[in-house]
Amino acid sequence: MPTDLKLLVVVVLFLAVTIVLLLLVFRRRSSGTAAQLRNVSKDYMANFLIPDGQGGEIHIENALLCSRGILIVDIKDFEGNIFGGDSMQDWTVISGSKRFTFANPLPGLLDRTAALAHLLPDVPITGYVAFTSRGKFAKGVPSKVISLDTLIQELGDEAKRTSEAMHSWLPSWEKLRDQAVVAQLTKLVEA
Repeated sequence: MPTDLKLLVVVVLFLAVTIVLLLLVFRRRSSGTAAQLRNVSKDYMANFLIPDGQGGEIHIENALLCSRGILIVDIKDFEGNIFGGDSMQDWTVISGSKRFTFANPLPGLLDRTAALAHLLPDVPITGYVAFTSRGKFAKGVPSKVISLDTLIQELGDEAKRTSEAMHSWLPSWEKLRDQAVVAQLTKLVEA
């Protein structure tokens, strides 16, 4: 076998193994988080689409039925110091000598919250962008941003106290389940 072909085979095998390992790590992290969210809520749904109220659809990453009503949680997993604010267009992550930016996640969260409130007007809807413990906000935490660990702790404490209101929200939750279209991404990740 020619040397160039051997090198190509080695590179392709390396890339394939790397992709498989990354998928396993992602699946393990996401399934652990999903289990935690399930444990602190009455019911839980992930990765689905709902009508956006304007003729389209919008993606919901995580929705929980809990004593607060329905909670939308967008999870971000960045390592390093995070710099962001409510009105900033881009947020920055600095980790060692590496630096990158990402779009402010709050406008998207507000859109998802509004779409869900439009679909279910009789239930309190709250949304958070939850960051894993690998990231720290060095200069203050924007509104609607919370540590994932803190959110799970708060919801766990609240889950011990079931409210009467939560039972009245069950028909709305069922309506959400009926309206939800499971995103194809979920099927690809679980395959």
